[in-house]
Amino acid sequence: MLESFSSFFSSTGVVALFQDGAIDAIKIIIMLAVACVLLYLAIVKQFEPLLLLPIAFGMLLTNLPMIKDSSAIMMHTEFFTDPAYMVHGMHVDVGRVCREGGLLDILYLGVKLGIYPPLIFLGIGCMTDFGPLIANPKSILLGAAAQFGVFFTFIGALVISALVPSIAWGIKEAASIGIIGGADGPTAIYVTKSLAPSLLPAIAVAAYSYMALIPIIQPPFMKMFTTKKSRSVVMEQLRTVSKTEKIIFPIVVTIVVALVIPDAVSLVGCLMLGNLMKESGVCDRLAKTAQNELMNIITIFLGLTVGATATADSFLSVQTLGIVALGLVAFIFSTIGGLLLGNLMYVLTKGKVNPLIGSAGVSAVPMAARVSQMVGQKENPSNFLLMHAMGPNVAGVIGSAVAAGVFLSMFG
Repeated sequence: MLESFSSFFSSTGVVALFQDGAIDAIKIIIMLAVACVLLYLAIVKQFEPLLLLPIAFGMLLTNLPMIKDSSAIMMHTEFFTDPAYMVHGMHVDVGRVCREGGLLDILYLGVKLGIYPPLIFLGIGCMTDFGPLIANPKSILLGAAAQFGVFFTFIGALVISALVPSIAWGIKEAASIGIIGGADGPTAIYVTKSLAPSLLPAIAVAAYSYMALIPIIQPPFMKMFTTKKSRSVVMEQLRTVSKTEKIIFPIVVTIVVALVIPDAVSLVGCLMLGNLMKESGVCDRLAKTAQNELMNIITIFLGLTVGATATADSFLSVQTLGIVALGLVAFIFSTIGGLLLGNLMYVLTKGKVNPLIGSAGVSAVPMAARVSQMVGQKENPSNFLLMHAMGPNVAGVIGSAVAAGVFLSMFG
């Protein structure tokens, strides 16, 4: 009986907490505290709860103290990052993951193999109306301008890496950090899992956190880079877009992207497929499944497994703090890039374009467009910018996917 009790006690988390010493125990406690803070933000503050909650709980699960080699361990990050566990030191050993891995290891294959992000884009396509973009094609320029933060931060990360020897960021890591500026969590994950998988936890948490904080981050810069007069501009109502145009648009975009940037097709193609199913009217069951059941399932899997990669060793570092800081810089400069082009359009059109819609050029649909509407209506209660802002917002989704394709084609 005593031996059985001793065996039971030695397998508990209390013993596992201190199996590697006090310092590692403190790291585990800190990570559990971080997970709880993120859960608080998701549940109480409702910051992007659909993704932040599963990410935070995945972080909680992966940092629970477990005895080494215990069958209770659900995530083995070494299977995906340590060359000793990989085929030829490069590719994930799927067979080993299925034989020896836990539940989260198996689900994480959907991230590592690039399955989840395109399926998220499929659902987004089913939920998004491309009509405002088609009605005002100039909006695509605002979506492109809002990718400025991506490339600015990419260069900035390389400069910081050169100046700070302790931060070993190469060109792939810099590209992964820069893509946070697109304000698109699935795209950030899609790029990072290919170029810099070790940075995935920090980049995913930063990307989704800043997406959730759009209503707080963007308004100060929107007011800083526009005038009261320009913010009060009431734009003309958009023209009605025909069903034929809405059907042709996703087909044409897919072909053009495939010809120019093939590496972006998996994201853009799924986005356009979802939209085509919605607009064609002949696949209602498929469109509803993609935007509801499929989207919800993939969101759970994606959030839970990305959070599970945030172990104490990978997350608690100067490098992580640098990623979080640069992610904020990327997001701010993407917002500024859209606003600056919006100001130029305001001048060129002699006051017909409200520059606030430029801030919606980041990819967070539809939150960024709602923030443009909110700020514009504070200046002029009769102003309704939502549909005008949706054009740059949709263009931002396409733009971030194209930026991802550029990085993957150049550095992948």
